Amino acid sequence: MPVNEDKLHLLEGILDSETLSQQGDEVLHALLSESLAKNTVAEHETGLTRGQRAADAVARFAGSWGFILAFFVVMLFWIILNVYVLRLEFLRSKPFDPYPFILMNLVLSCVAAIQAPIIMMSQNRQEEKDRKRAENDFKINVKSEIIIEDIHRKLDSIISAQEQLRKKLDALEKSKDDVG
Repeated sequence: MPVNEDKLHLLEGILDSETLSQQGDEVLHALLSESLAKNTVAEHETGLTRGQRAADAVARFAGSWGFILAFFVVMLFWIILNVYVLRLEFLRSKPFDPYPFILMNLVLSCVAAIQAPIIMMSQNRQEEKDRKRAENDFKINVKSEIIIEDIHRKLDSIISAQEQLRKKLDALEKSKDDVG
C-alpha cells in the first residue's frame, strides 16, 4: 500500500507529541506492513511459566470474597478454640495460643509477607498486559485516523468534482437555452 505525502504528514502530526515520537518508526512500519488487530492477552498468556500462573491464581483467590470469608472463619475458629473450647473442664487442656494470640499474629504476618510479593508479581504482569493492549489500541487508532483522513480527502475531492460538473452542466444548460 503506497503512502502519499499527505498521509506521512498526518502521521508525523499524530506522532508529534514528546512521548509518542520515539515510537514513530515502529508505528509507521506497523501501519504500512500488517494488520494491527492482535489478541495481546492471549499472546501474553501463552508465555507464562508455571510459577507465574500459580502467582496469578493465588492473587485471584487472595483478592476474592471466598478468601476473606475463609480467613475470617479460620480466625474465628482459632479464637473460639483457644478461649473457650480448650478451657472446658472435660478436656483439661491448655490453649495452644492464649490471649493475646501471639501465634495467630505470627501466622497472619507470615501469610501477609508471602502473599504480598506474589500479588505484586501478578500485578506487574497485569500492568505489562495493559501496556501491550494500550500500545496495540494506539496503533489501531492511528491507522484508523489516517484511513478516515484519507477517506475525508477523497470525499472532498469527489464533492469538488461534483461541483465542477454541476457548474459545467449549468453552463451547458444556459448556453443551450441561449441558443434555443
